[in-house]
Amino acid sequence: MPQQQSKSFISALGLDVGSKRIGLAGCDGTGLIATGIMTIERRSFKEDVEQIQQIVNERQVQLLVVGLPYSMDGSLGFQARHVQKFAKRLSESLQLPMEYMDERLTSYQAEQLIIAENRSPSRNKGLIDRKAAALILQQWLDARRSATKRSVAFVED
Repeated sequence: MPQQQSKSFISALGLDVGSKRIGLAGCDGTGLIATGIMTIERRSFKEDVEQIQQIVNERQVQLLVVGLPYSMDGSLGFQARHVQKFAKRLSESLQLPMEYMDERLTSYQAEQLIIAENRSPSRNKGLIDRKAAALILQQWLDARRSATKRSVAFVED
């Protein structure tokens, strides 16, 4: 019943952009749950775009959700500016809209999840990046869902 899907459904791709790797996450058909898809070992911008384009095509992605690594004081540091530059170029190359999501502590949370699974974080860097991307996308999905609920509640009052 694809016609019955909510009009607010959107296929989004979450990205945890690092200098060596990019973690990718997607959401399920309901837009409720984010899961890690893969980790790209960065080589060149062109190769990164080609790999991401393949995922975009397969999953019919409509929006990129990019984790922005704010400093703990809320400012944009060196790494955040690099992520913004990459994300802007990627968005233009893929011709997709993009939104940023605060990613502070997502890599730490992802690492803690790996430790809880009795895995070694140092041997599972790619998995950490995928889990961080999933956390970023999940935050975005949750924020989007709660904003929709607030607007519905406002209309009903």
